[in-house]
Amino acid sequence: MTTSVKPIPEGYHSVSPYLVIKNAAAAIEFYKKAFGAKERGRMPGPDGRIMHAEIQIGDAVVMICDEMPEYGTRSPQTLGGTPVSLFLYVPDVDASFQQAIAAGAMSTMPVADMFWGDRFGKLADPYGHEWSIATHKEDLTHEEIERRGREFMSKSAGA
Repeated sequence: MTTSVKPIPEGYHSVSPYLVIKNAAAAIEFYKKAFGAKERGRMPGPDGRIMHAEIQIGDAVVMICDEMPEYGTRSPQTLGGTPVSLFLYVPDVDASFQQAIAAGAMSTMPVADMFWGDRFGKLADPYGHEWSIATHKEDLTHEEIERRGREFMSKSAGA
């Protein structure tokens, strides 16, 4: 008897972020408070570090593990920063941004209306990961975004 297995498991997307964190257990609790994450499960290793955990934020699964330099997994804190930002769409960016700040995140760019049609801000979480948070406000054509982008850049250059 042959059963059909989906190549992408139910509830997952083609791309899922996988965060390496110093103190993954504390980070999971932070993500619950900051972003309303729901914990899907965790697998501790023999030494107590989290080898793999999953949380769900909105409809996205985020995978997490503790930093394990001996296996080549290093956190942004060990590396001195991250070039990656996670982008999170929410129904109310202002409320979500304040919730994350109250949970311990740091504002790196206050929430503002952006030329591409989103209300948008940026945060750094206590574990070295960057989060861009937005609420989509306007549906714009590619041409409208380009025009607004040029206007924004010309004003920014003159400031």
